[in-house]
This record gives sequence, structure tokens and C-alpha cells, in this order.
Amino acid sequence: MTKRIIISLLYCAAISAEAQEYPTKEVDLDILADQLFGFQDLDLNYQELYENIALVLSNRVNLNKATAEELRFLNLLSESEVQNLIQYREENGKLLSIYELQAVPGFDLTTINKIIPFVTIDAINNDRPLWNRILEEDNNYFLIRYDKTLETKAGFKESASDQTRFRGDDHELYMRFRTSRPGDFSLGFTVEKDAGEEIKWNSAKKQYGFDFYSIHGQIQNKGKLKNLIVGDYQTQFAQGLLLGSSFGFGKGSETVMAIRRSNLGFLPYTSVNETGYKRGVAITYQLNPKLYISTFYSNIRRDVSITNDSLEEASVSSFQTTGLHRNETELINRKLIQEKNYGTVVNFQNSSLDAGFIFNAINFSLPIERSVQPYNQFDFSGNHIENIGAFFNYTRYNITFFSEAGHTIGAGSGITAGMLGSLTPKLDVSLHVRHYQRNFQSLYSNALSENSQPKNETGVYWGWKYNWNRKYSASGYLDLFTFPWLGFRSYAPSEGHEWLLRLNYQPSKKVLIYIQAREESKIRNFSRAQPNIQYTTGEGIKRNYWINCDYGLTQTLKLKTRAQFSTFNIDGAVTKGMALIQDISVDAGKLTIIGRHALFDTDDFDNRQYVYERDVWLAYSLPAYAGVGIRNYIMAEYTVNKNFSFWIRVATTQYSDRDDIGSGADEIAGNTKRDVRIQALIKF
Repeated sequence: MTKRIIISLLYCAAISAEAQEYPTKEVDLDILADQLFGFQDLDLNYQELYENIALVLSNRVNLNKATAEELRFLNLLSESEVQNLIQYREENGKLLSIYELQAVPGFDLTTINKIIPFVTIDAINNDRPLWNRILEEDNNYFLIRYDKTLETKAGFKESASDQTRFRGDDHELYMRFRTSRPGDFSLGFTVEKDAGEEIKWNSAKKQYGFDFYSIHGQIQNKGKLKNLIVGDYQTQFAQGLLLGSSFGFGKGSETVMAIRRSNLGFLPYTSVNETGYKRGVAITYQLNPKLYISTFYSNIRRDVSITNDSLEEASVSSFQTTGLHRNETELINRKLIQEKNYGTVVNFQNSSLDAGFIFNAINFSLPIERSVQPYNQFDFSGNHIENIGAFFNYTRYNITFFSEAGHTIGAGSGITAGMLGSLTPKLDVSLHVRHYQRNFQSLYSNALSENSQPKNETGVYWGWKYNWNRKYSASGYLDLFTFPWLGFRSYAPSEGHEWLLRLNYQPSKKVLIYIQAREESKIRNFSRAQPNIQYTTGEGIKRNYWINCDYGLTQTLKLKTRAQFSTFNIDGAVTKGMALIQDISVDAGKLTIIGRHALFDTDDFDNRQYVYERDVWLAYSLPAYAGVGIRNYIMAEYTVNKNFSFWIRVATTQYSDRDDIGSGADEIAGNTKRDVRIQALIKF
């Protein structure tokens, strides 16, 4: 033991000389945004996905307790590094210091510095009563955020009609409290009012002050009771084919680890997205050392559009997912349908195998009868849906295999499977195959798919990463897919492909340069003046090109320069888009200032440029630069002391190709839109 303590101190000194300091600020996910969300024009909820990642990673992963699934979820370690860490822990016991990581085979200073902000080796002390641990926990915060658009939207004007006029003021207010200790407990609540929504008490219409509330309580690892959540929660089991939430990264420049979903089980829900979560109770119980059972029940109301004013004769034509309840048009759809969701997962786990069975059923208080379109004839309809499935994950040496199969009772099936691993210390690879029948119906899935839901698709994905040395690396993927039935905006069976290539050059910790190219080919409907032809399709090819340079001029001043270009080609017509971005970051200790100046010019919406923007903690900003204009923002963060931090952010978009912005009730007269965001963080 004494020898390991001395070794840990030596590692600490070695790494401190390289890293200068141990990170003490909140987790900064900017280092992951470009990696995990390599391009943001997929059909994903990036706001919720980002917030989920932020909340999970801000509760630093305990390296002395973390499972392989939790380590993979970081998306920062290769499969060989994950296995080496687990093996080192089994052979040598708990890590004495985070700097002891250098003793783990395959861990160099670059890898260690990369994961340090997201990990800890804290021990969980359950000797004190739970209530005392909650009251004395340092990992707690109260967050309050205020947003306002300075320009007046049409819905706030007196001239707006009774149906479109917003009922509330033009301020957005958001508050959250949470106290938690990973592997032990979590308590919290979130409230939100969007701009235009009222703070009103009307129990008959299920309005209780703020428009949205979320609350949860969780305890973990209390004997055989491994997890218990009461309130709002998410389910993330197996590969997310049947029980997924916003933890699916899609396809990006993280070409290997991101295709595998982590079997995280039940997690608290704390986002303000008003769809996709469950409300009720969830429990995981250990039947014996290797067998677990997880079961849940949820009862919640959803926003929908109905086809008849009389609820006794009504049916649901579509689900409303915006979460906005500002005027009569939006309020009329609020919480009209009751959804009861329940299920059970039984799984077997040991050091190399994780396998099990899943059952899930959903009951709706009104039947789902969508407006019939050529592409949606096999979508779910009715009051009740049942899915059954099984999953099998196996790890051997530096290779991990994962799979899940699901079947909708009375309809179709789907399967997703793959492997990832380290073939050499420098080469990591991944392979993924999927087959989803056109009538497979999984309403809460985040399985890897080219579509927003896993249906009507067969595909094969191959990804790789290669590190020549500490300075040079490359990554890429190729995805081939077919759609046997019609799709949205593509009224014919079709096939397509997608590939990405990224080259990285990092000569030092302060400099990172990369170039990235991506191509996607899919068919799409388009208009062509031909008699007796209702729908015509053609191959649409989208190409994106990125050139990016991050460079630190000093310890205080950092710059980022990026150029993005795109083209879209269909039926011989080519349109283009571009964005030029310059970021500056000044870190003066307690005060951090971040700014951006961006120019954009796009021919059409197909060439919109999604660009990640730095924002206040737990907020995610991803505007689509479309049209011709300038985008600027500046954000200041001031840390008064360890218990209080303050942010202010001002963003401006000015267009030169239009005289108004937006449409309908959101329309702004003029070519300029300015947004202000203020946030305060208090720790107790």
C-alpha cells in the first residue's frame, strides 16, 4: 500500500507539470460538442441530448465503481482502454489517486488529461443516515435563468387575432434545483415558463402556475435495491431499440464509440423538453449476484391534435412536441391524451456478458388515427401497443459485441447489432448492422437509424479511428442503407449512402486543426412538369466541408476559426451555402468572456449551416444559419466564489436578404433579432 501511495504521488507530480492544475470548474462540454455532434442536421433533439450528457458527466464518473457501460458512455476511451482500466482495478484494487491512471496500460498523459474533468475516485460513504448525507452533500445547486427576445413577435401585438395572441408576457423563466451523489441519491425539481405562456392556476385545465414542472427523487445501491426513482425519469436499456431516451448521438466525427448505446437503465429526468420522458415509478432489484429485474410504470398526459371537439368521439391525428402553450391555438392541444406506459426488463450480468429480455406496453386514452399519407400507412394506430425484445452484449479482450431485437405484437420486427474494438493500439474500428421492418413500431427508441424512428430501413455501418502518434489522427465512416417502403418526402423505395472523413493535427495542447468532409445521398420528391405523374423523385446529394483551427495564444487568450461549406445537388440543380466563424475566449480567472463573429450565405434551407455556440451552463445553443447575414454573440461568466456564479449572454442575428424574420405568431418585423440570456448558479 505504501508503495502505491508513493507511486501515485510521483504520477501526480508528473501530470501536474504537464497539466498545470486539476480542473475545478463545472464540466465544459465544449470539448465534446464537435466530437459527438459532428454535424447537426440530423433529426435529433440536440438540446435534450446535450443536457442529458451534461448532467450525467457533471456528476463525475467514479473510476473505482464505474462499470464498463458507464466508461463507454464517456465516449472518450477506446475499448482497449476501458478493458485495461477494469482489469487494472481488479488486479490492484481501488485507485488511490486519479493520477494513478498513468499506471494503467495504454493510458498516456493525453488520454488522462482528456478524461480528468469527467471522473473522480471519491468513495461512497453510506455509514451516515441518508437524510444527513442529503443535507450535507456539496454537489448541489439552484439554477435560475431568464431569457428575452428584444424584438416584439407578432403574437405579442394588440393587432394579433384572439386565436394567435400570446396570453403571457415576453419573458422566459427557468429554475432548477438538484442535489445528488453518484451511486447514492438524487433529488431535484425543474420549472419553466416559455415566453408568451401565462403563470396561471386553473386546475380544470391542468394549469398549476408555471406551464411545466418536473420533479424526481432517486436512491441507489441500498442492498439489493439497486435503483429507485419516483417522479420523472428516463429509460435507457440495451441498444435503445425499445426503451431509449435522449442518449443516442447519431453519426458524427466520433465514429467508433458513439454507435453503441450504453445500458444505463433508469435515470432521473430533469430537462424541460415536454415529451419523451416518463412520470411515475421505476425500480431495479438484484435477485442474485448476477440477475436483475427492472420494472416501471408511467402515467402522464401528452399534447396532441384531435379530429373532433368531443373527447368521447375524438381520435388523435398527431402528437404535438413543441411544448409551447402561448395562445388559444396551442392551448387547445394541451394535455388532451393520457398515456400509460409500463414494462419490465430482466437481465443477467457478469464481467463479460450482459443479456436479457424486455417487455413494454403503452395505452392511450384516445385512439391514434393519423391522417393517411402515402408514406405512413404502416405507422402505429389504435389505443394499445406491446413490444417484446431481447438483447445480448458480450466482451472478449478488446472487442465488444452488442445486439438487440424487438417485435411489435401484431406488427413487425427490428434488429440492431454490432461490434467495436481496438485491433491495434492505434486502430479502433466499429461495425453496425440494422434491419427494421416497415411496420415495426417503437415509440420511444433511440436506436441507430437514418430515420427519426427505427422502421423501414436496412443498413450497414463501418467506422474507424487511427492515431499515428500524439499529433496526427484520422477517423471516418461509411453507412449504406436502403428503404424498402416509401418515406417522408421520398415517395418510392430507395437506397442511399453516407460517408465522413476527418483528419486531425494537434501539435500541442493549445493547438488543434482538423478538416472534415461528409456526403449524404438520399432520394427526394421534387416537382417536375409532367402530365399524369403525381410524384417524381430524384437523388439528392448533400456535401459538407469543415476547416477548423483552435489555438491558444496565451494561457488566457484562446481563438477558434472555422469555415463551413455545403452543396446540395438534385436533378442537376446545385445550391450552395457557407459560414465563416471567428471565436475568441478570454479566461481571466474569475471572469471568462467568450465571443463570436460569423458571416453566412446560403442559397436555400437545404444548405443551412448548423454551428454549435457556447452558452450558459446546461443550455445548448445550435442556431441554423440560413439566408444571408451576420451572427454575433458575447457571453460573460463571473465566478464570485465557489458558491455563486453568474452569466450574461447577448446574441444578435442581422439578415441582409429579408425584411422580416419568422412566420405566423413568431414573426418579427425587421431584419434583426436580439436575444438576452441571464443565469445565476447558487450552491449551498
